[in-house]
Amino acid sequence: MEIRTVHANGVEFAYLSLGEGPLALCLHGFPDTAHTWRHLMPALAGRGYRAVAPFMRGYAPTEVPADGAYEGAALVADVRALHEELGGGEDAVVIGHDWGAFPAYATAGRFRASVALAVPPPDALASTFLRYDQLKRSFYVFLFQTALGEPAAATPGFIEGLWRDWSPGYDAEEDVAFVRRSLGDPANLAAAIGYYRAMLGTTPPSGRHPAVERAVTGPVLYLHGARDGCMSPDVVKDALAHLPEGSRTELVADAGHFLHLERPAEVNRLILDWLGPAS
Repeated sequence: MEIRTVHANGVEFAYLSLGEGPLALCLHGFPDTAHTWRHLMPALAGRGYRAVAPFMRGYAPTEVPADGAYEGAALVADVRALHEELGGGEDAVVIGHDWGAFPAYATAGRFRASVALAVPPPDALASTFLRYDQLKRSFYVFLFQTALGEPAAATPGFIEGLWRDWSPGYDAEEDVAFVRRSLGDPANLAAAIGYYRAMLGTTPPSGRHPAVERAVTGPVLYLHGARDGCMSPDVVKDALAHLPEGSRTELVADAGHFLHLERPAEVNRLILDWLGPAS
């Protein structure tokens, strides 16, 4: 895989690319990088897709955005711009994990097929987020609203601890190394935490990006690990009710939050079956 760059929505994005054919846009979350798709991208390329995994705004080597915007509308605007600048067309597909799932839901109607992993659709998330069990899992979200967010996240062992809790038994050494490289600069780490501050309104919306509707605009395949320590697997039973007709949900056994890394063969199969062959 080679790293390329593209200017989209006012941001210079770095991205990994593999294969030729219709665009398959792969969006990562936190604390993660574009390298999280290293198992899926070859499978997509082998099926005839051009797999593209951008480093999300603020994640090096993508630049820290000058507008300082990290609200959901900015992420959606990024995906729409990337789709256009990369020549996606009507045959493009999108796959999003964790934070990458949010713009995948919001742009589902723009892509021929859409997949979301580990984070349920917005309305399903809203109905489960305040449950006691989920609040315990989401301690870091509230920590990140404070001035302690950056020093805590930069402390040795913090990122490792999140991976260990979220995907029990998975060896995340390689992935954490990628994260440390991407978020090692304080400006990049602050950007990643900025997503959470925008999420709860600690940082007001920038107003620089058009607001987006919460409703999901097209059928989605939603995958969730049965041992996810970040987002309770209970959300899966409510997810389908908040997705358009034709959607599908699947609980992946023996997998945690980073299910596409823990069970790559099974997750790749589910995704490729949903996407079908490249047009």
